[in-house]
Amino acid sequence: MINNHLICGAILTQDVKKQMMKIFVETERLILREILPTDIDGMYELDSDPEVHKYLGNKPITNKDQIADVINFIRQQYIDNGIGRWAIIDKTTNEFIGWAGLKFVTIQTNNHINYYDLGYRLIKKYWGKGIGVEAAFASLKYAFDKLNVNEVYAIADCENNGSDKILKKVGLKFIEKFDLDGIKHNWYKIDRKEFDNNV
Repeated sequence: MINNHLICGAILTQDVKKQMMKIFVETERLILREILPTDIDGMYELDSDPEVHKYLGNKPITNKDQIADVINFIRQQYIDNGIGRWAIIDKTTNEFIGWAGLKFVTIQTNNHINYYDLGYRLIKKYWGKGIGVEAAFASLKYAFDKLNVNEVYAIADCENNGSDKILKKVGLKFIEKFDLDGIKHNWYKIDRKEFDNNV
């Protein structure tokens, strides 16, 4: 009797938690949901790793206060722009894998402003498993099917071959190289018609 009550209580708690957080997309292996303040440990593991930041300016996070600021910044984007990066969660283990999704860019980048940028960042132990491709494709599908955007852009350090492969695999086309903070980057784009042809 007591055990049944505890089990029911645990299930109820899980259901309540699921209702409290916003899930945007589910794939075969992944849940893409809003980033929460409780993701601080996973975000810290991600952004304190120098290898993760190799092509991001080589400035890994050094304390959790910085991560708390990052999480608050992303959550403010949800309010201001209706979109922001999402947490990638393993459906089977419920582990935090990294983040992916869209960001509405309001500062000029490569002569563009007010555009949707596709991005992703994974904890190193999840590299090479196709998760980046799965999350990026789901994010693009959301952009075109739910947000009804006309085009999505992405950037990657010219030396970041892993990221370039993901972008090309999900259908983005290389447009040009450009300088970002003194570092050469590749500029990518995909529009709705290209995405539909790629599905």
